[in-house]
Amino acid sequence: MALLVALPPSLAAGAAPPACTEPAELLEAGAPLPATLRALRAGTLRILVIGGVSVLGAGTSGPEAPWPARLQALLRERWPKAAIEVAVRGERGINTTEASALLATELARTPTQLVLWATGTFSAVRGAEVNDMVETLNERLEALKAADTDAVLIDPQFSRFLRANANIDPYLEALRLVAAAHQVPLLQRWELMRHWVETEQVDVERAPKPQRVAATDRLNACLAAAMAALLRDGLAEAREGAAN
Repeated sequence: MALLVALPPSLAAGAAPPACTEPAELLEAGAPLPATLRALRAGTLRILVIGGVSVLGAGTSGPEAPWPARLQALLRERWPKAAIEVAVRGERGINTTEASALLATELARTPTQLVLWATGTFSAVRGAEVNDMVETLNERLEALKAADTDAVLIDPQFSRFLRANANIDPYLEALRLVAAAHQVPLLQRWELMRHWVETEQVDVERAPKPQRVAATDRLNACLAAAMAALLRDGLAEAREGAAN
């Protein structure tokens, strides 16, 4: 059964772990977010996050710790006069086709200006055909564009286990190509997390068990900050495009 998560309005005071640092180029949107900009200017923005357990906050300390909840808090702080809602739609083991169907159902129910779509992990784990994933993404992204809804793709989380047990590279490359073809931003979660691991900023896989929840919270805080930065860049591109 799919899970619809209602996110809290803000994080508890002092609850956010320290931010991570990363190469600036990993936070470049590379594409504008015009529908999101219009919604913010109008004062109401709804964001839909769709994916698997990573968007549902598995392993975190509570409902305010997953990155979508933290993202909502960051965006509300940045745009205090706008009514900003971040909703999460997902389930464990969801594939791209199932996520696309959930997206269609949710968007038919509630107007949404921005979709953040985490995908590719389950396809890689199952060894699914890359072309099937690409075909589904192409179809849904075209539908989102026709509905005047912005989208951001999110590639899989970095994992030594996944790297050792699945051929992840074709899926990462396919997501990069799809994002470029449709001119939508891509949050390079794989590269971001690999950088944080290699620079010893956060490494959930190797965190001692007593520290794993804290490490997962930190990871989610860093992902929220990265997504907020990517969205700011996409909004800046949209402003520039509107001015020309």
